Amino acid sequence: MGAAIVRAGRLLAQQRGYPDHLAGQWELPGGRVEPGETEVDALVRECVEELGVRVRVGDRVGPDVPLPDVGAVLRVYAATLADDRIEPTPREHRTVRWIATDELATLDWLRPDRLLIPHLRDLLS
Repeated sequence: MGAAIVRAGRLLAQQRGYPDHLAGQWELPGGRVEPGETEVDALVRECVEELGVRVRVGDRVGPDVPLPDVGAVLRVYAATLADDRIEPTPREHRTVRWIATDELATLDWLRPDRLLIPHLRDLLS
């Protein structure tokens, strides 16, 4: 699951620090759904673990993106911060950054996230 967290017309992206072959690339926050969790519950938990913030999860963004290496799909949901006063901070990544629509195509996204750029652009416009 992935969270397209939007605030003031900008999208939150996070830069991977590991593993070495993915370090430096960008992705949306999120992760796997644990047994007994809903997709929404998983996104809320992952954002607390990765960013130290709670989110409100909205509608789906774009199609499912197959992740053949792990036998799963990336499913992204729009989200907002539950409390705008708390700034997301990277706990498992190098850095986080709020990006504008015109910056979407300039980042070195992980391949699955890169496939969602047109849908993220629509979300921000």
